[in-house]
Order: sequence, then structure tokens, then C-alpha cells
Amino acid sequence: MYVWKFSCRKFMQPAVLVVIFASTLLAQQPPYRVLEVAGVEKNRLLPPKPGNPRNSEGDFIQLKDGRVMFIYSHFTGGGNDHSEGHLAARFSDDGGKTWTQEDDAVIEREGKYNDMSVSLLRLQSGEIALFYCRKNSIADCRPLMRISNDEGKSWSVPTVCIEKVGYNVLNNDRAVQLKSGRLILPVALHNSPSVNKFNGRGIISCHFSDDNGKTWQQSKTSQQGDGLTFQEPGVIELKDGQLMMFCRTPHGSQYLSYSDDQGDTWSQLKPSNIISPVSPATIERIPKTGDLIMVWNNHENVDAAHKGKRTPYNVAVSRDDGKSWEHTKTLEDDPNGWYCYTALSFVGDHVLLSHCAGDRRTGGLKLTQMTRFSLNWLYDKEPAKK
Repeated sequence: MYVWKFSCRKFMQPAVLVVIFASTLLAQQPPYRVLEVAGVEKNRLLPPKPGNPRNSEGDFIQLKDGRVMFIYSHFTGGGNDHSEGHLAARFSDDGGKTWTQEDDAVIEREGKYNDMSVSLLRLQSGEIALFYCRKNSIADCRPLMRISNDEGKSWSVPTVCIEKVGYNVLNNDRAVQLKSGRLILPVALHNSPSVNKFNGRGIISCHFSDDNGKTWQQSKTSQQGDGLTFQEPGVIELKDGQLMMFCRTPHGSQYLSYSDDQGDTWSQLKPSNIISPVSPATIERIPKTGDLIMVWNNHENVDAAHKGKRTPYNVAVSRDDGKSWEHTKTLEDDPNGWYCYTALSFVGDHVLLSHCAGDRRTGGLKLTQMTRFSLNWLYDKEPAKK
């Protein structure tokens, strides 16, 4: 049984309706409806529509007044990675359960192609940092940083984080600030042989700043595996100060690397026990427990319907800083679903996710869903399947 809870600001009258519905109909529901299934809230907030064929790759920040701001890539010129698009925002005043229905403009399109892949950070200084990629061509995609001193009402002029022109992929929700104050951007550089052909094999490195983003330098270590393909890295700071990098590959798992000097040098990327298809994982630390949380497409023992696809969509917890994972739960498992490019945030006692949740047959990256669940749900044992 699915429980729909309506919260429509237009009518200002909430209502509750209980219906039995096929999950495939979820995509057809208006964005102000929240579906609750077994303790997990699902809001397909940003479906495609005429003139706006894709919404994806955003990030959250909680503002000082308690609201949550979500900035994402709003596409207007098509649904692929090189279509025209700009940055837009939505807001929630109830911890991410419901959201404003109209966009607020953030940054008008600067790149010749688009601006996309947002990361938001509350800096140790109290300011908000906005990172995004300005995409001009298949040979020029570089991350930029802006600062807001007024809780996202206005933004500084952008600082280019990588001066050398190249196609640099910084995924959404990837920028981190270490305990030391250092800012880290894990990046994959794709050197394409021509302006018409994209090179999928990335050169993995980190770019870091020790002066709050004014100047940036590249790590001494850059990795491109011999015969291997590395893409879309992420970084998490472990309890002992070591950094762990996780990296998407087509080789059956996330590959891992470690740094003992705050991201300047790294061990060789090696396969891990995080079994996954060619899809990025997201790993962050839970403030209330100190454990790590991971969201990814878990392909350990998947059936033929899911093999090689960005489904199912799972969440798990690690109490030993990534050596092992437990409390694995399934958030989505539609064989035709396409669940990826997660942003992860914590609001009170809840985990808040944004992620692509389209249908791979008609465009898996077109729709952004908000998924929300409590920490108690996360740590509860998975109920037995009937």
C-alpha cells in the first residue's frame, strides 16, 4: 500500500489519500506529491517538461534560517551532457520533505554548452561555496568556485579552479573541506583526440586550495591505469586523517586509493569490495554517529535484469571507515530505472538524497528525485522479504 501525502501551496489545503498504485505511475504524478513507501519518502520533484528536457546533478546546503537550498542543472537545449543549461534553485522549509514549485535563478548560462554538476559547501569561515563546471566544448570543461556571504542571495565573481584548459569532470556533491581547512576537488581529466570524439579514460587527480579557494594547485599524483578506465572520483576524510578516494570504473567495482598527506600524493587505485556497474558512488560521514554512509548501485549477486545497469539503488553504513559495509538496504530496484549522480545531506535526524531517477528506455538522467529517510530507518535491520 502506498500512502500519498499532498502538499500543494496553490490550494493551501493539505490532504491525505491512500491508494494502491503501480510504482511505474510515480513518474506521472505532479512534483508536489510525496510518496511514502516503508519509511522512505520519494518526491519526483523535477520531471522533464517542454523546454526543460532534463534536470540533474545538484546539491544541497542548509541555510542559517533552517531552510534547505537545492541548486541543480536545469537544461533547456536538450537532454544530453552538452545541451544548453543553467543553474537554478529550489527551497524547502520542512527539512526536505516538500519544495517550492518554481525555480529561483542562480547563475545564467556562462558556458557555451552549459553549467552543471553542482557542489555546495558550508565553509569553516561560515560562507557558502558554490562549485560547478563551466562547459564550453569537448576540450574545455573546468570547475569554478563562487562565494556567498548572504546565504545564497548573491554570489561573488567566479574563480577558475583549474587554469589549464581541458575537459575536467568534477561530479556533483564532490567538493570537500578537510578538518585542516584545505579544499579538495577530485577530478577526472579527459584528453580527447579530437573535438568530435570524447575519450572516456580519465586521468585522476585532486586540485586543492589552502587559502579558501583564492588559489589552487594540482596533486603530485595523477593516475591513468594501464588498460583501465577511471572516471568520476570522490574523496572522503577518514577518522585518522587519511583520505580515501573512490572511483567509478567499468571493471566490476569502485576502485580505491589513499592519501596520507591531505591529497597531494596517492596510492595506486585498486579494486574494492564495493561491487558496482559503470556508475558513481557517493560516500559521506554521518554527523550524529560518525559512521560512513554509502549510496550506490549494488551489483553484488544481481540478477540478469539488473546486470550492467544503474539499478538497483542501495544505501549502506560502515562503522570501520569503509573496510566493511552493513545495514544494506534497497531504495529502488526497477530494472528500467536509472539511479545515479547522488547528492547527500543530513537535516536533523534525516538523510536527504537527490538523484537521477528516470527510465533508461526514455532518458535515465532526465528526472531528479528527492529521497528522504530517517537515521532510525537506516540503522534498523532490513525486514525479511516475503
